[in-house]
Amino acid sequence: MTGTAARHLYLARHGEASPDETALTDNGRRQAVLLGERLRSAPLSACYHGPLPRAEQTARLLCDRLDGVPRYPSEWAGDYIPYVPHRDELPPESADGMLHRLDRFPAEERESGPELARQALARCAGPVKGDEPRHELLVTHNFLIGWLVRAALDAPPWRWMGLNHANAALTVIRYAPDRPASVLFYNDMGHLPPELRWTGFPPELHA
Repeated sequence: MTGTAARHLYLARHGEASPDETALTDNGRRQAVLLGERLRSAPLSACYHGPLPRAEQTARLLCDRLDGVPRYPSEWAGDYIPYVPHRDELPPESADGMLHRLDRFPAEERESGPELARQALARCAGPVKGDEPRHELLVTHNFLIGWLVRAALDAPPWRWMGLNHANAALTVIRYAPDRPASVLFYNDMGHLPPELRWTGFPPELHA
């Protein structure tokens, strides 16, 4: 009988992008290379990435530093709104501001996002079939990382909002059989020099 084994899911946000988001900046390319160096010792079996240029370029640069890890572009790994909450789900003191921020995004991202978010959870959350642990990398965007971390912690669906991830930072979630998911670390920038940390974060959230 086939059992189940632990999955380690490595989550990385793309490197810093140009203002029009069509390419990585010089800093973004350096971030991607350094993230690849950080992951050289990880036993990764696959790298999934979103289809947008900033995620694809980040995945390509970092995978160039790895040993034969295949890359797979995936729509569910893209940039979208994973869940649109109703007002009564939100804290009363911040509901107006949160909903206003969501309204600024294109309708397509809000309408197609929840189904893509369900696909992401089905594809990369939870233990794996078989007897061998699996280590997988997902190069994606801020919102999807927040969604997956929220799910790992069993937080309410709206709680993906307010979770921020820096460019080329690293988060790892472990899904083991018969136990809750564990966020091993979150938004780790230890592989980046100080001048490359905190990009993609609002200045008031730098720590």
